[in-house]
Amino acid sequence: MSQPSPSTLDFPDQRQIAAAREALAKADPVLAAVHAATPIFPWRAGQGGFAGLVRMIVGQQVSTAAAAAIWARLEQGLGEVAPEAAAGRGEEGLKALGLSRPKARYVVAMAEACRAGHMDFDRLPVLDDGEAVAALTALKGVGRWSAEVYLMFCEGRRDFFPAADIALQEALRLAEGGERRRTIEDLYARSADWAPHRSVAAHLLWRFYAGVRSGEIAFPPG
Repeated sequence: MSQPSPSTLDFPDQRQIAAAREALAKADPVLAAVHAATPIFPWRAGQGGFAGLVRMIVGQQVSTAAAAAIWARLEQGLGEVAPEAAAGRGEEGLKALGLSRPKARYVVAMAEACRAGHMDFDRLPVLDDGEAVAALTALKGVGRWSAEVYLMFCEGRRDFFPAADIALQEALRLAEGGERRRTIEDLYARSADWAPHRSVAAHLLWRFYAGVRSGEIAFPPG
């Protein structure tokens, strides 16, 4: 089974990101302030297909360093992070390579779904956004956040805002000057006004939040 790569998908370039940022700034005064404070950023493009989704699962709830170490062990142990190899190792074999038991269970279930034809990563890019989310969340262990982030990073889809993301919740709280983070439901409703550029809004807020935390961005200005 072939796996889509960033080079074969339509990821936004800097011109398109800049145009979307301008549109967001015109549509929303909060994002206008964030836009003015935040430097240029690239689209976060990642590997797609089965391996790309497994890598996302590996990285959940662990440090960046730990995720990189586990991923290296998986690649070395499996030879190729592909459905056949993962299913062949089974849960215990994947645990021996560093995955927690729940993550090993999810990866094996994903592998079996691919082998049975219930999930086809080659077909995923031709599905509309709703169909693609439904296909991914039908996999054991893949929730809405994982599906939305995968479709943004691994396929370059332009109109997702993963409202369950804590960094996005905190970024918007800082930008709005609020005392509490918005609920997930409220943030989904808030981000509806940013269509069809919600993925750029997410990237913008992630970059803004990273800059504020590092001290690169002083906000509010002055």
